[in-house]
Amino acid sequence: MNVFLWILQGALAALFAGAGVTKLTQQRDKLIPRLPWVEDFSTPVVRLIGGAELAGALGLILPAATGIATVLTPLAATGLGIIMILAMGVHARRREPQAIAFNAVLLIAAAVVAWGRFGPYAF
Repeated sequence: MNVFLWILQGALAALFAGAGVTKLTQQRDKLIPRLPWVEDFSTPVVRLIGGAELAGALGLILPAATGIATVLTPLAATGLGIIMILAMGVHARRREPQAIAFNAVLLIAAAVVAWGRFGPYAF
C-alpha cells in the first residue's frame, strides 16, 4: 500500500504542479480557451489558485521524501481536496459536468492519500 500511495502522490503532484505553473505563468486571455472558468475570476485569484496548487504539489512529495515535517504531506493532500471541492462548486454553477467528474476523481485520490498518510501508512 505504501508503494501505491507514493505512486498516487507522484501522479497528483505532477498534475497539480502542471496546473499550478500554467495558472501562474500564462496570461488570463490565453487561459480562457482551455479553462473557461477563468473568465469568472480576476487574474490575482487565478494566480492564487495556481500558487495553492503548486504548493500542494510540492507538499505531497518534499516532506515525505526528505523526512522533514512529514505531517505536511497529508495536510497538502487535504488542502488539494478542499480546492477540488471548491472547484466542483464553480463547475456546478457553470453547468460543466465533465469538469465536476474530473475534480471528483482528483478529490478521491487526494482523500486516499490523506487517509493513508494520516492513518495506517504514516511516515
